[in-house]
Amino acid sequence: MSLEEAARQLKMAVHDAQVAFDCVGLGDLERAQEHSLTARTATDAAMTALTRALEDMTPEQAQVEGERAVVALEDA
Repeated sequence: MSLEEAARQLKMAVHDAQVAFDCVGLGDLERAQEHSLTARTATDAAMTALTRALEDMTPEQAQVEGERAVVALEDA
């Protein structure tokens, strides 16, 4: 997995966590639980990508790839 994938997964996790939060406020606990689970799954996927990047990349490579990943997601 790439840093772009890690960033994408983290962005999805943030969205799902916000939806879960909103569902709690609405009293829709089943949807809150569902979105909490998908947020956790996305976070786990990001952790996998980041762990791999730590093993495979130098700090300099990580900086270049990280910047590229964030820019790519902002443009999408």
